[in-house]
Amino acid sequence: IDSGEALCGVIGLGYVGLPLAHALHRSGLLVLGFDIDPAKIADLAAGRDYLKHLGEGFVADLAGDRFDATTDFDRLGEPDCLFVCLPTPLGPHQEPDLGYVTNAALQIGKALRPGQLVVLESTTYPGTTRGVFHDAVRSAADPALVCGRDYFVAYSPEREDPGRASHSTASIPKLVGGLDETAAKLAERVYARAIERVHTVASAEIAEAAKLLENIFRAVNIALVNEMKVVLAEMGIDVWDVIEAASTKPFGFMPFYPGPGLGGHCIPIDPYYLTWKAKELGRPTRFIELAGEVNTVMPRYVVVRKVHGLN
Repeated sequence: IDSGEALCGVIGLGYVGLPLAHALHRSGLLVLGFDIDPAKIADLAAGRDYLKHLGEGFVADLAGDRFDATTDFDRLGEPDCLFVCLPTPLGPHQEPDLGYVTNAALQIGKALRPGQLVVLESTTYPGTTRGVFHDAVRSAADPALVCGRDYFVAYSPEREDPGRASHSTASIPKLVGGLDETAAKLAERVYARAIERVHTVASAEIAEAAKLLENIFRAVNIALVNEMKVVLAEMGIDVWDVIEAASTKPFGFMPFYPGPGLGGHCIPIDPYYLTWKAKELGRPTRFIELAGEVNTVMPRYVVVRKVHGLN
């Protein structure tokens, strides 16, 4: 890592994996991207930008002999550091669907060799990296390989916000938590080459929970301001004026703005990863679930107001 000779493998070249691959490449490291979609691999080979929000020429920056991309997962044994950047959607009953992550973990296990660092970046509930993910890696790996001695596993949640021009992968602070101290230090070291600030926590579980807190915080506050918007509109009060007024307070307040419910890849999904785990533990999460209910009524409310020419 320190010499710049480490080969970094990025699994999943979507809105999380591609910017990470770009940041690692710009830091001087060698990068090998993996994706099951041959169209993405063809676009990368041709220098075509397939994620328009990243800007023109983003893929072209990867040109050269320090970057390659493939659909051949038999090559997972080549990288020194592997980063798993795959989706974690919800199933039909709002339960976590870790299929993409576990399938990748099995593929990693089959190719696992001594000296590799494996980092999961996908958003999930606390305990996934140490349990579901690592269990899948270990089940497919050579049983002689010992985690923490022969290979290392860590968690570092993605913090991408597609379309936000004010921040990039390199400028957004990175959280890192390992299954052991050495794993955390190795992950911190490789991320520090590409990212301005890396904050290491005591365990993978803390990093997993921090990611959920970040997104649940947004979900709850969006629900709050959306509910206030509905009430204030009936009172003839402009919620935007109210938010501007409240924002003059220099502490204890952060502005959130009303909109048509929850959008994006994370906020409508991530809170349910915690509520599902809470149910398994027999603990209620009524506040979080209520926020989800409030935000589901907003799209219809917005459409009706628009049709009638109301703000």
